[in-house]
Amino acid sequence: MKIGIVGLPNVGKSTLFNAITNAGAMSANYPFCTVEPNVGVVSVPDERLDALAKMYEPEKFTPATIEFVDIAGLVKGASKGEGLGNKFLANIREVDAIVHVVRCFESNDIVHVDGSVDPKRDIETINLELILSDIDAVEKRIDKAKKLLKSDKKYQNELELWESVIKVLESGKPIKSMELDDEQNALILSSNLLTSKPVIYAANVGENDFQNGNVNNKHYNLVQKLAEAENSGIIPICAQIEAEISEMEKEEKEMFLSELGLKNSGLERLISACYKLLGLISYLTAGKPEVRAWTIKKGTKAPQAAGKIHSDFERGFIRAEVIPFNSLIECGSLSAAKEKGLVRSEGKEYVMQDGDVVLFRFNV
Repeated sequence: MKIGIVGLPNVGKSTLFNAITNAGAMSANYPFCTVEPNVGVVSVPDERLDALAKMYEPEKFTPATIEFVDIAGLVKGASKGEGLGNKFLANIREVDAIVHVVRCFESNDIVHVDGSVDPKRDIETINLELILSDIDAVEKRIDKAKKLLKSDKKYQNELELWESVIKVLESGKPIKSMELDDEQNALILSSNLLTSKPVIYAANVGENDFQNGNVNNKHYNLVQKLAEAENSGIIPICAQIEAEISEMEKEEKEMFLSELGLKNSGLERLISACYKLLGLISYLTAGKPEVRAWTIKKGTKAPQAAGKIHSDFERGFIRAEVIPFNSLIECGSLSAAKEKGLVRSEGKEYVMQDGDVVLFRFNV
């Protein structure tokens, strides 16, 4: 899974990226500090995997991972090449989802590219550039479909789709607001259009805005309403706090978060929001050689889930021996769970559940 971190210059993107990846990307108080996209691979925190590691004491421990990409700040006119616009937009096309960092903190020490803190204006600036870029891309697809239609009538449906898409874009709405059938959706997804990608707004609030686990910030409240209106995700996060706790040991970090009334770090909340937004779950495999988490789409059936491990597992699938994580932990061992009849044998139609601990049987 590849997540792009985007936003206007000086909203805290690189500070947040550094904190969650410890990648050491340059961060400074001037626009375009980030020129080339910085990439960091982050392990997905999963207490279930930790518990299985204690049970099995494996030779290898492999959590799921997310790739975060910190992309250069976008400015008004980017779709026409302003700033680092075209390069920036090309980088966004490669990600699965967008984390849009929005400045919700006041500070006289950190300049805002437009002179004042206004989350609504900032969001509209970036969304408009994404829409304008998509209009340009869809116009090219319309021209191509018209040419192909002259020799093959099968392109009629494609042409009609692109013409309906451009109407939506020209009305100022993103492609993801459209209701599409499976075939149309597949075509849109394969085209890597910017406004078809799911978005999570990371509202970058001040250090003093978390009170007993709640956020007291008028800008955050505004972003929350905007996110709900477009069915996007949102999390409050303080990039400065994340930078501080990224340097702490586990116990010190937990104590610090507890004082703020928070159960989880911003990274954990961000990953959880990404999984929810993209409809992802994890299943687990466990044994002495390795304990590992595997990320799949919700609704994936057992053979396709097995294929994540190796194509032979899917091709020669026989059955899946499954036990829910909680049941395994309660029993204390797999052998005890088997004695109690809690390990199920599931066939090709079984839909995987989050937290399933699985052993796949196959033959090729």
